[in-house]
Amino acid sequence: MSASEKKRILIIASYPNSIIRFRGKLIDALIDRGVEVHVAAPDLKPHHLIRTSLEKKGVSVHNIYLKRTGMNPLLDVCSLVSIVKVIREYKFSTVLSYTVKPVIYGSIAATIAGVPNRLALITGLGYAFTDGIDNKRSFLQLVLRKLYSIALARVNVTFFQNPDDEKLFRSSKILKEHSKTIVLNGSGVDLEEFQVAPLQSKPKFLFIGRFLGDKGVREYVEAAKRIRVKNNMITFGLVGWIDDNPDSVQQNELELWKSSGDILYIGRLEDVRQAISESSVFVLPSYREGTPRTVLEAMAMGRPIITTNVPGCKETVIDGRNGFLISKQSVDDIVIAMKRFIDDPQLIKQMGQRSREIAEMKYDVRKVNKIMMQEMEILF
Repeated sequence: MSASEKKRILIIASYPNSIIRFRGKLIDALIDRGVEVHVAAPDLKPHHLIRTSLEKKGVSVHNIYLKRTGMNPLLDVCSLVSIVKVIREYKFSTVLSYTVKPVIYGSIAATIAGVPNRLALITGLGYAFTDGIDNKRSFLQLVLRKLYSIALARVNVTFFQNPDDEKLFRSSKILKEHSKTIVLNGSGVDLEEFQVAPLQSKPKFLFIGRFLGDKGVREYVEAAKRIRVKNNMITFGLVGWIDDNPDSVQQNELELWKSSGDILYIGRLEDVRQAISESSVFVLPSYREGTPRTVLEAMAMGRPIITTNVPGCKETVIDGRNGFLISKQSVDDIVIAMKRFIDDPQLIKQMGQRSREIAEMKYDVRKVNKIMMQEMEILF
């Protein structure tokens, strides 16, 4: 039996739906190398669709107590205890945690349980780290920075999905001076699953994401309204859902968007490929990201990108080559970028081809997973 066959790895997540979509190819690669893969997340009770899908792959699934949003010391202690119990049942060689609470409590739990190789993946900074002056957000920042500092001092490697997040953690002293970090090209994208699709004859824009203020969804909708005042033949697709988050769009606001006729509300999709194939330009005016997976998927399918010149987003676009970088919170900039594609549709084809080339060169999921598995000490 090889060294890799003896390894038992636990992946801790806070959101079940992210496991297969964002970590599925990593899980497959680990299983292919004989690793015993376990996954722990909340709400993965028997007969849950994600649980069933994971078990079919041969993954051992553990349902843990964890509230994805909110900060309640008593409930978070319960989360820590729940994770420790799972880890102590098995002799894991590696624990990989991603998203805020799993990174914090998963890393601390793995330390308590004596796991030798502890890895953390920072997929984005979220609501508390987005620019804001309200007292609630400032307090959350202080608490999260302290908790991150405690947790990341106990991991072997911290992965980041863009260099700005890594720089912020170091400048803020969240990371110790000697802490090992690796910057990945996001979660990567499966270039075989997301293949180039024929372009639409007319410009059609698309937004995919949770309906959060800091995703720029309101700016996208406002830009659609402005464009359609003069050209109501242009279509603006909207894929996503209202999230359990303080920054989320409210249902009545979404209903107004739907009734306005300015957007084509598609709703939530488990598979976004059809929506991307029916679009010609992808738009994500986010305020900050780790690396937006939806942008990578659109790039892989040969779509040009309009996105903000902010950490996580700006790495995906070479301005004027495979899309346009815009200022954060600027509806005017979105409209200007959209009009460039409307006035010169040939740009869509040219920039879309460049998007695919960048995806192949930089964002192939196999390249990203290889780096992560090397840190898991998986043999090749």
